[in-house]
Amino acid sequence: MVANYDVVIVGGGIAGLSLASILAGECSVAVVEAEQELAYHSSSRSARQLIPSYGPQVVQELTVRTLELMAVRDDERGSERVLSPRGFMLIGSAADVAAKSSGAMEPISHAEAMVLCPALRAEAFEAAGLDSGSFACNAPLLIEDHRQLALAAGADILTGARVHTAQPIGSGWQVGAGQEALQAGVLVNAAGAWADELAVVSGVERLGLQPYRRTAAIADVVNAPAPAATMVAAADDSFYFRPEDGGVLISPAESEPSAAEDAQPRPGDIDRLVKRLNQDTTLGITGIRRAWTGLRTSPVDGIPVVGFDAEARGFFWLAGQGGYGFQTSSGIAEFAAGLILGNRAAGVPGPESRTAQLLNPSRLSVRG
Repeated sequence: MVANYDVVIVGGGIAGLSLASILAGECSVAVVEAEQELAYHSSSRSARQLIPSYGPQVVQELTVRTLELMAVRDDERGSERVLSPRGFMLIGSAADVAAKSSGAMEPISHAEAMVLCPALRAEAFEAAGLDSGSFACNAPLLIEDHRQLALAAGADILTGARVHTAQPIGSGWQVGAGQEALQAGVLVNAAGAWADELAVVSGVERLGLQPYRRTAAIADVVNAPAPAATMVAAADDSFYFRPEDGGVLISPAESEPSAAEDAQPRPGDIDRLVKRLNQDTTLGITGIRRAWTGLRTSPVDGIPVVGFDAEARGFFWLAGQGGYGFQTSSGIAEFAAGLILGNRAAGVPGPESRTAQLLNPSRLSVRG
């Protein structure tokens, strides 16, 4: 028996769930996720920091909108909050910090940087910049909130349902996912690292989306920073660290091409990072509790892809968020829902807006 929906969203990460929580109150929605649990891949392996000064301008704008929407939802919920203030500081050479500073990032003195992060060794950096409007994100709470909102509004969420067939029929799509058969007017590709693979299964042109490795670990330290202490990142993209459960979350911030896979850490990456941080800080890393690797999937221009495919009717791209998935999630979902529903709310950029033009998947098309 075929189940009918207005929209089928492929991918149960932050992108797919954010969109489902908005759409479900307006139309019939199903979310299909290949893994047995939601947010298994990149969405459960993020740095959990929302940084308004991070990324291209359109990403920064979507981040500001996401923070606005999350703050409203935090007030509505009235219990545990998704957002909590935590600054973001860049350190490095004066040239590297200047090159990476944008938007809300402000230059600060060397002395001010040492006050914000006393664990830094003074000789380890020359200059610093601070984004004081950055927030820590309770990612598990955010994902669960979107899941509950979607279910309460009538969405169906299917896990362990990998899409094996997808074909256009009439004015919509027929999808085979696990043991389920579904039909929908709109098929949303929110498959993360597997977005191009889903396009191939669907007979749609790939966009050249490339997954990249990013490893992180929770480390035990002798000198733990305060729980709300500033997140610190090297302006040359060689590391970042922040407080986490009495220790620190650390990352070599690598960005290496990968296949779409359940990526795993390489011990040498963490070992080299620990040596570097023990030289440049007084954290005193003594061991690693656990480590993981996620995939950040990006188009060639580094800007997310959001919009209907130019030639495959009803095929909607919601992919290529790179390292901006959480920090743009609510803003992009609001924008995507407006495009899909065709009756966007006041203030949401429309199909002819600069935002739509920048995010439109047709910018990456090679069709003649």
